[in-house]
Amino acid sequence: MAAKSKDLRPIITLQSTAGTGYRYVTTKNRRNTPDRMRIRKYDPIARKHVEFVETR
Repeated sequence: MAAKSKDLRPIITLQSTAGTGYRYVTTKNRRNTPDRMRIRKYDPIARKHVEFVETR
């Protein structure tokens, strides 16, 4: 079995940029998105859609 750091779909954490501290946990395809992921998702604490960035 491959090492966790070499997996094709690693588990990542997405942190809210609104400063609320809310996080999503998801996976990403390392071949398609080798850079840090940035995606707009709903932040229930801020009650609006904000940008979430990948944390390492």
